[in-house]
Amino acid sequence: MNTIKLTTAQALIRFLDNQYINIDGEEIKFVEGIFNIFGHGNVLGIGQALQDEQHSLKVYQGKNEQGMALAAIGFAKQRKRKQIFACTSSVGPGAANFVTAAGVAISNNIPVLLLPGETFATRQPDPVLQQFEREDDLTLTTNDTLRAVSKFWDRITRPEQIMSSLLRAFEILTNPATTGPVTICLSQDVEGESYDYPEEFFVKRIHYVDRRKPSIREVKHSIDVIKDAKLPVILVGGGAKYSEATEQLIAVSKKYNIPLVETHAGKSTILYNFENYLGGNGILGTSCANEVVQSADLIIGLGTRYTDFTTCSKTQFKNAKKFINVNLSRMQSYKFDGVSIVADIKEYLTELLANLENYTTEYSDNYFEEIKEKWNVERERLASISFNRENFTPEIEGHFDQNILNEYADDLNTNLPQSNVIVALNDLIDKDSIMVAAAGSIPGDVQKLWNSYSYNSYNLEYGYSCMGYEVNGALGAKIAEPNREVYALLGDGSFNMLHSELLTSLQYGYKVNVVLLDNSGFGCINNLQMGNGSDSYFCEFRDKNNQIMNVDYAKVAEGYGAEVYRVTNLVELKDAIEQSKKSEKSTLIDIKVLPKTMTRGYDSWWNIGVSSISNKQEVLDAYNDKENKLKEARKY
Repeated sequence: MNTIKLTTAQALIRFLDNQYINIDGEEIKFVEGIFNIFGHGNVLGIGQALQDEQHSLKVYQGKNEQGMALAAIGFAKQRKRKQIFACTSSVGPGAANFVTAAGVAISNNIPVLLLPGETFATRQPDPVLQQFEREDDLTLTTNDTLRAVSKFWDRITRPEQIMSSLLRAFEILTNPATTGPVTICLSQDVEGESYDYPEEFFVKRIHYVDRRKPSIREVKHSIDVIKDAKLPVILVGGGAKYSEATEQLIAVSKKYNIPLVETHAGKSTILYNFENYLGGNGILGTSCANEVVQSADLIIGLGTRYTDFTTCSKTQFKNAKKFINVNLSRMQSYKFDGVSIVADIKEYLTELLANLENYTTEYSDNYFEEIKEKWNVERERLASISFNRENFTPEIEGHFDQNILNEYADDLNTNLPQSNVIVALNDLIDKDSIMVAAAGSIPGDVQKLWNSYSYNSYNLEYGYSCMGYEVNGALGAKIAEPNREVYALLGDGSFNMLHSELLTSLQYGYKVNVVLLDNSGFGCINNLQMGNGSDSYFCEFRDKNNQIMNVDYAKVAEGYGAEVYRVTNLVELKDAIEQSKKSEKSTLIDIKVLPKTMTRGYDSWWNIGVSSISNKQEVLDAYNDKENKLKEARKY
C-alpha cells in the first residue's frame, strides 16, 4: 500500500476537496468551500494546511462563528442539500458560538461540517488559553456542548482517527434521511502532527444517493386510504422541495383534484399561479389554506415534521380521520398514527400517478378558485391599510391605544403599516429573486402574503426560528446562486442579534439586500405577551426616560460600506428598491413601520405557556382559554 506523509489537517483538507455526490446521474463536487475564523486552536493547523495544500475549495473569512455557520446553512439550504460548506473555529468561545447554528441545522435537516479547535490531546500545557476545567471530568471541553445538536460528533486525538471519522461523517452528510450538522473536534496539537496515510484514502470519492422507492405494500395501503377519502389535502413540506417533486405534485393535484397547501420549508416548491395551490397552512397560514385543511378528511403529508405551527398545536386537523406520511425519516412518518411511507417523495408520487386510477375528490367545481379569490381580496386589504391619528384599529388590536400608536408614528416619523411593506416588496422585486427570513413577525407575514413566482425562491428558516439567520443566511444563498438577487427580510430585533456576515458579503463582493423593518422593539413577542393578558413589559425599545428609540440603522450599514436607503412611506420604498437593483454591492433599506400592523392569525391557535396564578384577571382568562382549547387538541 502506497502512503503519503501529511499532517492531520492536511489530510482533512485533501479529503474534503475530493468528495462528490451523485443524484439522478448528476455528479457534483460536494464541499464547495470552508468558512474560517482563525485563532490559536486552528490557525497553525487547518490554517497552514489550507495554505500548503493544492485545493479548489473556496475559502472565506467569517466575522462571527455563528454568523458564518448560518451562512453555510443558507448555502446548503439554497443548493437543496447537494453541496455544503465546512466551518472552522478556534477552541473555546469560537467553538461555543457554533452551538446555535448547529441547532438551526439539526432542526432543519441541513448538512454542515463544523471543525472546532480543541484542547491538547497530550494535556501537557493544560489548561490552555480558553480552556475551562472541570474537577470531575478532564475530558469535557466547550466542544461537548455541540453533542446535543450534532447528527455525528467526534474528537480527534490521534492523526489516524481522522480517516474513520471522515468516512462516517460524510455518510451522514450525504444521506438525505440522516443529514444535518456534523462536528469533528480537532485537538490543536494533533492538527499539526503527521502520519503516513494510505494514498487511496484521498482518491475521488463519489457518494451515490439513490432515490428510495416505496414498497408495493406501502403504495397499496395508501391508495386504499385515499380512495376512501372525499376531501383530502396534500401538505407540502421541505422534503418535497429537496426531492424536487414539483412536476409530480402538480400532476397528482390536477389529475385527482387535490388541493396543495404548504409549510414554511415547502414554500416555493409550487408557484402561486397554480390553480390548486392555496398557500401557507397553520398558525401563520392563509384563510383559504386553513379552511380547506380544517375540512379535510385525509392529510397527505409530504416531507413535513408536523411542528406545532403546522398543526396549530394539534388543533388544525379538525375532521381528518387518516394521515398518510411520506418521509425518508421513519420516525417522522409515524406521526399522527399515519400510514407510514418511508420513501422519496418524487418516487411515491410517481407510483400514485400510475396506480390511483380514476379516483377524484368531491370538492365542488370552482371551490379552490372561490376561496383563493376571497384570500386575494383580504391580501389586497392588508396591502393598502391607511393609518390615521384619530381612530386607527391595527391588525393586532386592543394592545396599544391611539395615543401610543401616535407616539410611535411621531418618534419613528412614519405612518407605514408593516403588511403594506411586505406586499409591496413582493410586487416590486424581480420575480426570480430569493427571499430569506427567519424570526419575529415577518415569517407570519410572508407565509401568508408572499407569493412565490419562481422555484426555490423562499429561503425561510423556521425549524429553529433563529433570530440572526436572515443576513447571514442571505450571504450563503447568494454564494449558492450569485446570479439572483437575494433579499434578507428582518426586524430590528433580529438585526441587533446578528448581522456579522454583512461585512463578509461586502468583502467578497456577494451582494445581498437587507430589508430592515424597524418598529423599535421585539414586536412579535410583545404581541404574544399582551395577547395573553400581560402588560407591555421589556419588549419595546424605550430608553431610561421611557422614550421610543429611533435608531438610524442605515448608518450602521453605511459604516461597513453598504449602499443605504431610508424609507417611511411606499413611494420611498419603491424608489429604494429600484435604486438598490442598480447597486453592485450590498444594500440596506431601513424601513420604519408602526407596531401592531403585522398580520394576525386566521382561525388558528397556538399552545403557549400561560401563568395559572396572576394578579391580573386578563392573564387568568388567557390561562382558562388555553385549558379549554386543549380539550379540543389531539393528545399525540
